[in-house]
Amino acid sequence: MEASSSCPASASEIVFFDLETTVPNKAGQRFWVLEFGAIIVCPRKLVELDSYSTLVRPTDLSAVALKSGRCDGITREAVANAPAFGEVADKIFSILNGRIWAGHNIRRFDCVRIKEAFAEIGRPAPMPVGMIDSLGVLTEKFGRRAGNMKMATLATYFGLGQQKHRSLEDVRMNLEVLKHCATVLFLESSLPSVMSGKWHNPSTMVTRSRSNGKLPCREENSRKSPPSTTLGYQRAVPYTRGSLGKMTEGVKNLLCKAQETKSLNNILKHSHSFFR
Repeated sequence: MEASSSCPASASEIVFFDLETTVPNKAGQRFWVLEFGAIIVCPRKLVELDSYSTLVRPTDLSAVALKSGRCDGITREAVANAPAFGEVADKIFSILNGRIWAGHNIRRFDCVRIKEAFAEIGRPAPMPVGMIDSLGVLTEKFGRRAGNMKMATLATYFGLGQQKHRSLEDVRMNLEVLKHCATVLFLESSLPSVMSGKWHNPSTMVTRSRSNGKLPCREENSRKSPPSTTLGYQRAVPYTRGSLGKMTEGVKNLLCKAQETKSLNNILKHSHSFFR
């Protein structure tokens, strides 16, 4: 993949990645990688530069369930003819090595599984230049207002649809969740009286007078229906390449800071300055 002029080197790019694995149900069993998915994002424009996903056939095929408990889950039949990890290791290494890694709970799970998979084929694992683990960062900065902080719970909270538990769909959902959380934190830091419900008359809004176009303002009753209070609704969101380019300039600047700080903790700490 060739870097764009706004992202001149891979070190300035963020790779969101996710693994789907088997789940051990007995002592001594191990995790087997069943799917790898990733998107490479330029933080300066929030555009998806590249994407890749592949099913992976584990060495022990019997460790994969014949039927999945999830509607879109991975079955033994689905991975029976997939490439082994060693066959896709070069591609995965080129995607991950030397970039900023991002994902949900990747520090304690996905990173460990990647190291195990490369060790099994006798090759050194890829190394990141920075890491953004959205689970720990959002738990600290956003809090548990959405519930247990699992990706599925956060997606439901923001009305982003149902988590598919497939790698490529999940990393795109992860990015959308981060953008929504960062925007909420910005609004709360910039408009504390509004976000805390301290307006004296929330049913009115102030608008510029259309009679003369001058600065004096008047109040108008909002004709918009009140916002729904239901947070658990779901709606389909097409996490496509084009949708990543529609973010505001303020949120673009948010992820742009990742290449300098390599930590979303510092990014969210500066969220109050997004739209200044």
